[in-house]
Amino acid sequence: MVRNVNHRILWQILVWGGAWLLISFILTNGLDQPERFIRRGFSSLIGIAIIVIVNLKFLLPQLYFKKKLPTFILSGIILLIGVVLLLYSEVLPWADWFNPLRERPFATLRENIPDRKGRNLIFGVQWMRHMVPFFIAFLGSTLIEIARFASRKEKEAIRFEKDKLEAEVKFLKSQINPHFLFNALNNIYALTVIKSDKAPENLHRLSGMLRYMLYDSNEGKVPLKKEIDYLQNYINLALLKDSRGLDITVDLDESRPDLLVAPLLFIPFVENAFKHSKIEDLENGMIKIGLATYDNQLEFMVENSVPQNGFTKDKVGGIGLVNIKQRLELLYPDKHVLNINQNENLFKVFLKLDLK
Repeated sequence: MVRNVNHRILWQILVWGGAWLLISFILTNGLDQPERFIRRGFSSLIGIAIIVIVNLKFLLPQLYFKKKLPTFILSGIILLIGVVLLLYSEVLPWADWFNPLRERPFATLRENIPDRKGRNLIFGVQWMRHMVPFFIAFLGSTLIEIARFASRKEKEAIRFEKDKLEAEVKFLKSQINPHFLFNALNNIYALTVIKSDKAPENLHRLSGMLRYMLYDSNEGKVPLKKEIDYLQNYINLALLKDSRGLDITVDLDESRPDLLVAPLLFIPFVENAFKHSKIEDLENGMIKIGLATYDNQLEFMVENSVPQNGFTKDKVGGIGLVNIKQRLELLYPDKHVLNINQNENLFKVFLKLDLK
């Protein structure tokens, strides 16, 4: 940090000092009076260095960036006057060398002008001329540092929002219902007890789901194929508990497997349908799941029956529709449409994503 500050100080000294030397050389034709130009340039360079160092190391960080603007302005004025007095005051021993006009001292110039007002005017003009490069260096270094400070704060804000977004998404994903996993393990265990040939296949499905949840879902985007496989595995495992031919319709478009989507985006809606539909009711229970893809768009739909007396399969887990909406706002701001409708008999979710 200190090294960066020193680099910026050196850079600004070179910029403002070099710029003023170039301007002075052009305006005064330094080749005609090289000694005078060297003295003048050297004194300006020393003053600019003092201005930049004090401003960048003390005034800006201690006053301006701490919102002490009046004190900063007053301190800047004192600094400018102090540097001019330090370099050009007639009472200081080095004034003869720093002031190229000492060949005709201020006192002599004033004595040759009979009018007091004229003498004061000459004196004031000379001091204003000396202050110009220092004022430019002070103002310029201040503006550059303010711009750099604002840019750094903006980058920090963007990084903070990004970190916050990632943390929120990870938190929301961590709330995926664990109840399903316990049910799946119990069902697979039952298959092993009766030595069913379906046990290894379904254990492989569960293993694939866990791998996806623990590893693949840590990526910001995943191929749609992986998300579809996860949904199909979930549905197949959920059906293990009842083999009576439940009214479940699944139509997942796999024609564009390489489309990238956020992981674990659709499972909360499917989980919600199994949780609230009372699908075990063979007469009234119903679930429909559909997914369609286009060039850069995706549509996802889930419908499920609503039991007359109200029903919730379990009280544990599930991230809830509020958190689903929040996650969509975080991941697809202004690039999604989510419609949720419910009547006495049907609960319907429609999600449209713009994947550009």
